[in-house]
Amino acid sequence: MKNSLNWFEIPVTDFERAKKFYETLYDAQIEEMPFPGGRYGMLPADMQNGVGGGIAQGDGFEPSDKGTVVYLNGGDDLNIPLARIEKVGAKILMPKTSIGPNGFMAHFIDTEGNHVALHSMK
Repeated sequence: MKNSLNWFEIPVTDFERAKKFYETLYDAQIEEMPFPGGRYGMLPADMQNGVGGGIAQGDGFEPSDKGTVVYLNGGDDLNIPLARIEKVGAKILMPKTSIGPNGFMAHFIDTEGNHVALHSMK
């Protein structure tokens, strides 16, 4: 087994708002994919070599600030995405924080009310 995680879905209620938020976070377009009974936006991923996921709207997808926390790739320096997402409605719960030799993390509430985190080595 290469990774414990192979896919994730972040629930959203307002697809367009969430799409704009995650496009701002990643400074990249979120491509909409076919999704039975709802809408799905694919987050940037290297599907040949890594883990992927997206935002999902539909029955059974309810945003929450409780439960599992997904750590998204924060790029080379967490200060960059943190500065972008705060401008489009994220609430920073934990600013960029050192976790020693494992890099840095930050936690936030996205525009849909999900508790999400970022990780980077710098």
